[in-house]
Amino acid sequence: MREVEVNHEDPGPRHVPVLLRRADEILGPALSSGGVLIDATLGLGGHAEHFLRTYPAIRLVGLDRDTEALRLAGARLRPFQDRITLVHTRYDGIPQALHEAGLPARNSVRAILMDLGVSSMQLDEADRGFAYSVDAPLDMRMDSTGGPTAADVLNTYSHGELARILKTYGEERFAGRIASEIVKRRQRRPFTTSGELVELLYDAIPAATRRTGGHPAKRTFQALRIEVNRELESLEAALPAALDALEVGGRIVVMSYQSLEDKLVKQLFAQRSASRTPVDLPVELPGMGPEFRLLTRGAEKASEDEIAENPRAAPVRMRAAERIQVVGEARA
Repeated sequence: MREVEVNHEDPGPRHVPVLLRRADEILGPALSSGGVLIDATLGLGGHAEHFLRTYPAIRLVGLDRDTEALRLAGARLRPFQDRITLVHTRYDGIPQALHEAGLPARNSVRAILMDLGVSSMQLDEADRGFAYSVDAPLDMRMDSTGGPTAADVLNTYSHGELARILKTYGEERFAGRIASEIVKRRQRRPFTTSGELVELLYDAIPAATRRTGGHPAKRTFQALRIEVNRELESLEAALPAALDALEVGGRIVVMSYQSLEDKLVKQLFAQRSASRTPVDLPVELPGMGPEFRLLTRGAEKASEDEIAENPRAAPVRMRAAERIQVVGEARA
């Protein structure tokens, strides 16, 4: 979950976005003399506004799949309109967004910020269906202009498909039991609201687990959101494109909010920061050295002070890397 903002009409100053100071510490050295910053998850523009104010020579390419977020961010960033290009796309649309901005897809960007997950605006808008605490239509689409909803998933997926996404994306112990209950209940009446699903989950998950494992709907709602928005598929495509877009000396910060996202980031960063010289050779072969160096030791977390200011920052995991060389063509 990203920014704290909830005032949808006023594009003015809001609460500090997640890990803003730390993101600035990492990305700032790459942006101090200008260049292009990609905000691949623009949201309401909190991070973008800070960087545009702090580094007056930079240009921003901002991406978001949520048209309402783009509208609000555009209003917030209007003072910088001659330095920004906003693009309606998922974060795996980085090459297309750069093309729209008149830039090459490779080696043209000084900094990239990816603040993953669902934004506070999406959580706080009841009719989006992201929050299990409010009875609302089962939508969960970050881009409300098209695509299947969470209700479509619940009402059309087979038992096996439902159990798979609940176990894989939600790490839900009772995935099979929940899937069976979904199939049984939808035969009587299709699912339309989040309240119906929450009621089912209270019935399907044993009482002992409900008392100790947090809200019983948390894992199922996460799994549905990831499936509806194809979040992990998008991230798998977005990360290589983001790394390839960076020029030498360019830096990337990725903030994840659940373990599946962080695992993908960790694996790719490790791959691209490792030497490809065979381990039994005494010297580095030309062109076989690492392309990136890691800028964080493991995944950094929000401080206690930041979590107190914004409780939704509690699960964040930040990883960062810097491009140190371009090695041949981008990897597949």
